[in-house]
Amino acid sequence: MANVKPFKAIRPSSALAAQVAALPYDVYNREEAAEKVKGHPLSFLNIDRPETQFDPSMDMYADCVYEKAKEMLDREIAEGIFVQDEQKCYYLYELTMNGRTQTGITACVSIDDYLHQVVKKHEDTRAEKEQDRIRHVDVCSAQTGPIFLTYRTNPILSYIVCHVKEESPVYDFEAEDGIQHRVWIVNDDLAVAAIEKAFAAVDALYIADGHHRAASAFKVGMKRRRTHPAYNGTEEFNYFLAVLFPEEELKIMDYNRLVKSLNGWSKEDFLERIRRDFTVEYVGKKAVYPSQKGEFGMYLEHEWYKLTVHPDKTSDDPVDGLDVSILQMNLLDPVLGIEDPRTDENIEFVGGIRGLGELEKRCHEDMAAAFSMYPTSIQELLAVADAGRLMPPKSTWFEPKLRSGLFIHQIEK
Repeated sequence: MANVKPFKAIRPSSALAAQVAALPYDVYNREEAAEKVKGHPLSFLNIDRPETQFDPSMDMYADCVYEKAKEMLDREIAEGIFVQDEQKCYYLYELTMNGRTQTGITACVSIDDYLHQVVKKHEDTRAEKEQDRIRHVDVCSAQTGPIFLTYRTNPILSYIVCHVKEESPVYDFEAEDGIQHRVWIVNDDLAVAAIEKAFAAVDALYIADGHHRAASAFKVGMKRRRTHPAYNGTEEFNYFLAVLFPEEELKIMDYNRLVKSLNGWSKEDFLERIRRDFTVEYVGKKAVYPSQKGEFGMYLEHEWYKLTVHPDKTSDDPVDGLDVSILQMNLLDPVLGIEDPRTDENIEFVGGIRGLGELEKRCHEDMAAAFSMYPTSIQELLAVADAGRLMPPKSTWFEPKLRSGLFIHQIEK
């Protein structure tokens, strides 16, 4: 059962929350991050991406870069930009995007639950990507970016959330991208105990987004277990920072594909080849947003086509039945020669938040074709994770993104 505990969050003072809150560190490349922090000295991106404080020639993985993150965090805590609650609390974190609201419970989750797969994943992680966050967490002795988890609907938790939200929030601001953020503190002893007890009855938690952050927090915790002189299992490094949302409130957006070349095929031969596995319908200039599973849009030589996979190419298997798998197994691999989309330089991925106009733009610039996808469902994600399987890369794109800097979980050295 899930071990989800309250904690004493380090968080921005109410007047400064909007200035501190920042999109996750991995949304930006180095140049974008450096540009984003200009004129925003309180943005948490300064701490999340401390290389922005150095000349571009500086090795972004140098020891002094991580030490700079700790220096800035410690200084801002000392200056009162951040405060720490005196008692262990849960926190409700509500995000509203385009009129749709989702509310999560911010808490700390046991690394043992991660180890024993009570916390289930659907993506693999890469050691080189983990290493940066491992060093950031270890040097700062703090987890600064929450892992985005989901759970199957629990009526007790839903009732508590609704009841708490009748009170006034401690944060209430609209970010520059139009997302509304509201936070409530749950410090009533009865409510805190009820939340902890309700999660103890939950069979599984699922990583929606933040696989590398979860793996990094786990590895730092295990490292500190080995070196802690009087380890007893209650130390804060045994837990990682998370926001947990009920699955019915979440929305997964499409994660679209771009290819640089047609692998030597002419347009006519390419269309003829893919007709073996797909019904191909010419559409013209109007962008194709797939309306159901098994349907794909294709942008080729400035025109759109609708592709519908033949029924014999579908599957009840939780992974093979995903649309991203169907496209990979029946077109990207056999026709375009893209065997491993994780490493093949002929493919790129574009999150649905950028719209299909981005696909058209890229094809006008340097890409040969684009494929618009029907979004993976949250039920498909849960089914893959429950089966102990992994999705193909770039299968899910969640919006809105959780902000970093609103909650910090400090761990002992």
